Amino acid sequence: MNRLVRFDEYYLVERIAVGGMAEVFKGVTYSDEGFERQMAVKRVLPHIAEDQDFIEMFIDEAKLVSQLQHPNIPQVYHLGKYENQFFISMEFISGQDLRSLFDRANSLKQPLDLGVCAHIVMEVCEALDYAHRKTNDKLQPLHLIHRDVSPQNVILSYDGQVKLIDFGIAKAVGKINQTQAGILKGKFSYMSPEQARGYKIDARSDLFGLGAVLYELITLERCFLGQSDFSTIERVRNTEYKLPRRIRREIPAQLEKIVRKALAKDPNDRFQSAADFQEALRVFVRAHQLQRSRIQLRDNMQRLFQEEVRGELQRMEE
Repeated sequence: MNRLVRFDEYYLVERIAVGGMAEVFKGVTYSDEGFERQMAVKRVLPHIAEDQDFIEMFIDEAKLVSQLQHPNIPQVYHLGKYENQFFISMEFISGQDLRSLFDRANSLKQPLDLGVCAHIVMEVCEALDYAHRKTNDKLQPLHLIHRDVSPQNVILSYDGQVKLIDFGIAKAVGKINQTQAGILKGKFSYMSPEQARGYKIDARSDLFGLGAVLYELITLERCFLGQSDFSTIERVRNTEYKLPRRIRREIPAQLEKIVRKALAKDPNDRFQSAADFQEALRVFVRAHQLQRSRIQLRDNMQRLFQEEVRGELQRMEE
């Protein structure tokens, strides 16, 4: 996009993501006093606009996420419809997703600092613990499950923030668009064994996905990826992966034990809550005197993505 495009009350600067159903733009909005605010604008693609089931799911997502008020979850500001396209505007995060960090570190052959890896996963634990324990206005549990905890859905800002995004396929009691039993959703490599088999899942399924994310951060190798979707699903169902210390020898045994617990085949053998997962990492970081902070993550992001940071500033000026 070479020029600003007016869309409702927003000016779309550039498209930053697109999927099969919706696209996301970086946008800005201006107040009467000239105050400028950056937003992320997610709008339904034109060919999906007539799909009532998807529109209901899209609206459902906006209503769901608007209830989540947490520093590690982007805030949703507005649900609207403009020129027959439904959209939501939400907090814009200037940064990269975890998959980009994984790819960049791999291309540079630079293993990621274990303290930084622990910090990222601990911040995601914060978001999941909040979401899993979320209640409605009558203090009834929502039983919210993200269902797609994967590197593409964890955003790292250039100033060191960690955000868990895309609750679009989350399932909660009272949702308009309930997932039919046996239908697989989420990315195959980060599903839990029970999710891959189409069984009933709970919050511990999200922790399995986060365990796979931690594995990949510390090893810079994919955990369950096979040569095809079928082989990937089989590897997930059988929890078949190479032990982290066989890939990166300096990984402490304590950290490998945490990964193995998160990736346990039986949910009862995993961490029973995101808070438990986070506490195990906190004990590990303290025992090995590792640094973990937003500042450290910020420094790593700005070092690894120098050109992207400069390019984004230049595009906004233009």
